[in-house]
Amino acid sequence: MLPVPQISTFNPPRRILMGPGPSDVYPEVLAAQAKPTIGHLDPLFVNMMDELKQLIQYAFQTKNEMTLAVSAPGSAGMETCFVNLVEPGEKVIVCRNGVFGERMRQNVERVGGVAVVVDNEWGQPVCPQAVEQALVAHPDAKFLAFVHAETSTGALSDAQTLCTLAQLHNCLTIVDAVTSLGGVELRVDEWGIDAIYSGSQKCLSCVPGLSPVSFSDKAVAKLKSRQTPVQSWFLDQTLVMGYWGNAAGGKRSYHHTAPVNALYALHESFRVLANEGLENAWARHHNMHVLLRDGLTQLGLRFVVDEAYRLPQLNAVYIPEGIDDALVRKQLLEQYNLEIGAGLGALAGKAWRIGLMGFGARRENVALCLKALEDVMR
Repeated sequence: MLPVPQISTFNPPRRILMGPGPSDVYPEVLAAQAKPTIGHLDPLFVNMMDELKQLIQYAFQTKNEMTLAVSAPGSAGMETCFVNLVEPGEKVIVCRNGVFGERMRQNVERVGGVAVVVDNEWGQPVCPQAVEQALVAHPDAKFLAFVHAETSTGALSDAQTLCTLAQLHNCLTIVDAVTSLGGVELRVDEWGIDAIYSGSQKCLSCVPGLSPVSFSDKAVAKLKSRQTPVQSWFLDQTLVMGYWGNAAGGKRSYHHTAPVNALYALHESFRVLANEGLENAWARHHNMHVLLRDGLTQLGLRFVVDEAYRLPQLNAVYIPEGIDDALVRKQLLEQYNLEIGAGLGALAGKAWRIGLMGFGARRENVALCLKALEDVMR
């Protein structure tokens, strides 16, 4: 018999989260998660799921019937799109301008697809001209996959233009909106996006661990016409449809035990977003970015991404020469309870990533971040 572990209750400090995610969680969302747990097939919970579906549709600006929350984080949302749509041997044009474009490529190859990579420099948006050249060179491509908001660099790509190109070449689109949903303009139906996924922990300011996704009618038709089974049982949307969809007789089929309290939280975060209004949320993120941008510039910090295609909610800045990356972040955490993010991939040790996401995109956070950075760098 192992000895009984002598462990006390975990009491985390209240941090100010201004990294690339998770973001500060809305107080209302934390309160929602603490409500009593009920059964995941309870009629009241099913009604809440219906409301959540409507709220996700609003946030994505879509009428897609297959719109739901995957019971896992944004990375599983990514995998959901690829394992359901891409079959072995099918060709996918994958745009890579950072870490998460590379993850798309890996997903394609793991399901047996053929990835045709369109590379763009880190810190640059996806180049439509390069994408068009790839589509022309590969007329048998079935999909175009790209990251709308590249979290590793803070670059925003022109999703509307890229989706138009895909439509002209009879390709379905798979779009990463993990960092863009709720923070910048995103219009799924108007832009013709076929499969899209996001994450609960970024601009939605919800607890981590859930991934809103949406599939167009064309994507659903592709899924239903598959010649091979979906590689993942858990992520197979043909099985999940009966749980999130309008099942016959109003009854939902059992698929898995949904994360009940986490879905309470997601429902509340989308409700907060809807009450603010999408366009107001987009404007707030932009306005807070301008305040942060001006202050960081005065501190002598240079942005990785040009302003024309810079994400307001994810600000990547180069670390000045002679400044110790890890030491600055350590002192910010210890002295100010403030978390900012390190660089990823090609930007590791060269840049900081400062988030202004959801509840974290407020004046007091901007002021604290600027003052704390000034003090610590001095």
